[in-house]
Amino acid sequence: MSQNELRSHSSIVVDGADRAPNRSMLRAVGFKSEDFKKPQIGVASTWSMVTPCNMHINVLADETAQAIENAGGKGVVFNTISVSDGISMGTPGMRYSLVSREVIADSIETVVGAQGFDGFVAIGGCDKNMPGCVMAIARLNRPAVFVYGGTIKPGKNRRDIVSVFEAVGAHAKGSISDEQLLEVESTAIPGPGSCGGMYTANTMASAIEALGLSLPNSSAQEAVSESKHHDCQRAGVAVLNLLEKGIRPSDILTKKAFENAITVTIALGGSTNAVLHLLAIAHTAGIDITLEDFTQLGEKVPVLADVKPSGKFLMSELIEIGGIQPLMKMLLDNGFLHGDCMTVTGDTLAENLKDVKPYPANQEIVRSFENPIKPNSHLVVLYGNLAPEGAIAKISGKEGLRFEGKARVYPSEESALKAILDGTVVKGDVLVIRYEGPVGGPGMREMLSPTSAIMG
Repeated sequence: MSQNELRSHSSIVVDGADRAPNRSMLRAVGFKSEDFKKPQIGVASTWSMVTPCNMHINVLADETAQAIENAGGKGVVFNTISVSDGISMGTPGMRYSLVSREVIADSIETVVGAQGFDGFVAIGGCDKNMPGCVMAIARLNRPAVFVYGGTIKPGKNRRDIVSVFEAVGAHAKGSISDEQLLEVESTAIPGPGSCGGMYTANTMASAIEALGLSLPNSSAQEAVSESKHHDCQRAGVAVLNLLEKGIRPSDILTKKAFENAITVTIALGGSTNAVLHLLAIAHTAGIDITLEDFTQLGEKVPVLADVKPSGKFLMSELIEIGGIQPLMKMLLDNGFLHGDCMTVTGDTLAENLKDVKPYPANQEIVRSFENPIKPNSHLVVLYGNLAPEGAIAKISGKEGLRFEGKARVYPSEESALKAILDGTVVKGDVLVIRYEGPVGGPGMREMLSPTSAIMG
């Protein structure tokens, strides 16, 4: 493509004598005369000091913009919001969390559309950042790459944020002292990065990589690492390559790509939130994905990764043995992935995985197909009078096929948590929390505080 063809959006904003006022404004933010002839690439940063998940993303955004400049484009950094699930969890503020996904998508779409960017890179850290960024990518359908901010390093004694939630439950039962609770609180979160197990952020980052919207192993890098800086540099080059080749998100976000994302989510033992977010992304992209797709794939795809919260290992330990690329190669070689799907490298998934080396022979984190954690999906779609349109349960395989118990029904998360902590809810009870859905809440707060208190 010619340089003018690469500038189909930005040329409308800056070309011609009548656009002198536009150029004048842009000169004030650092544009030089030669920059007006370059493709303009937005860098959507979710940087914020409200959460460790995002506190470093300004650095990653600046590195990405510089990489775009080095590759012949003009990088322009702008911000969108982020809220912290870990901080708002268990409070009225959690009602804003799911809504923030749409705010992120709306704001990125607004800036990219208003400013006439020819493509963009979106960088996300906390849970709702990932689907919000990808929904914007799908809506705009301009060449785009997603960069994951990266996972946090382990805390003391391999602790993470859920260790603290569980310590609250242990403290309520008298199992640990005030001093021990403070020690856990003070040593679980050592610095930047998203929660260190296969929770929502790492699950969605992995699913997005499987979709083909991020570069290989972008989902499996620590937030503070040379590999993450390299990821940003490669993303700046990749987005211009997509622009040059005319590859758009609609070429990547196909039915097969979503099946790949679901498959990788299952194999990793990923979060139930992946169901919620992948359905929303697919709807935005105009792809027909339903709960039935999760059921059908779940009947044949095994859980292979022994990663927290269901398993033993942390994301940083999975990174040490090679990340998720060897797992994806295993899945591809055994017929579980569609290798012909296009990705942001400009190559197919199979081409990306062609030279990936297997995991070390002595590692214990990712099982073989002959010895899976679970022979089918841990994400089970349930139907019944409580959920006639379906509900998602995370099943490890140790629960048995039937459970009977006394139902204890509470009208809010707060009242349920109080009953757990004061001992009203006991082993064998069924806990039902009403009025916490998308409408009733409103906002569909996640119930990590009650579930962790039970586990603690």
